[in-house]
Amino acid sequence: MSETMVLRCENICKEYGGKRVLEEVTLQLEQGHIYGLIGRNGAGKTTLLSILTAQNPATSGTVTLNGAPVWENQSALDHLCFSREINPANTFGSAAYKVREYLRIARAYYPNWDEAYAKRLIDAFGLDVKKRIGKLSKGMLSMVTIVVALASRAEITILDEPVAGLDVVAREKFYQLLLEDQTETGRAFVISTHIIEEAASLFEKVIILQEGRLRLMEDTDELVSRFWAVSGRADEVDAACAGLTVYHTDRMGRAKTVYVSTEPGRQIRDQLAGRAVDVAPLSLQQLFVAVCGDPSMEVSGR
Repeated sequence: MSETMVLRCENICKEYGGKRVLEEVTLQLEQGHIYGLIGRNGAGKTTLLSILTAQNPATSGTVTLNGAPVWENQSALDHLCFSREINPANTFGSAAYKVREYLRIARAYYPNWDEAYAKRLIDAFGLDVKKRIGKLSKGMLSMVTIVVALASRAEITILDEPVAGLDVVAREKFYQLLLEDQTETGRAFVISTHIIEEAASLFEKVIILQEGRLRLMEDTDELVSRFWAVSGRADEVDAACAGLTVYHTDRMGRAKTVYVSTEPGRQIRDQLAGRAVDVAPLSLQQLFVAVCGDPSMEVSGR
């Protein structure tokens, strides 16, 4: 991997039947990082990922790899892998393939395929390569997609809900394998998942999609460091949070908890010194709920 790969999309829009599901999305993915893509159901995550990897055309906008268009450009696609849930009923008749046959097809498709690594992964997950795809459990199907993603050795590898159906032991094994591989190879990984709390420690950078728009893309630690839960008597909380952005409010009698963000570098505890309130940091999952929860609950610019 002599050249650092940069995958960029600019002003991506996508419409289905007159309904716009992606709206002016611009972002950049660079080799050497692990990105977490999160959003509610229907936010457009899978659509965006399929456009980034030329499996789905954008209605408008561009996708480039190191400046070269990705669409119908095999030299660019050789560096990308999009591993998504296998549906044996409609994935090109894959139900009839044995696991080893399915992986043989993947080996032919990805020029950097690492066969020795694939075999180690098969052993690590205990996959029976003689079984047919159509006979696999949901968890076993997820293991196959993980083997394809990791063994592809693609410089930019995207996994859509990779741990769906896996038990907690298998999920932890996957997280460990991914971290080891990323450390060894310097690949970029993009992981789209609903299991935010569990996967949060993997994400160097987080991307949040909301209703087809890019809500934010930021270093995970820096983002989380700006969000807080402030709780106490309602009047004290209101006074303490004046000037902060309030995303969500929970009330219980005279008590109140609000989820707020500060400007980068601003120390919230300095602002709240002397106030009769409790302050606690938010996890990435709590932050996501605050930012992308029920819009009717959001109060901004307080």
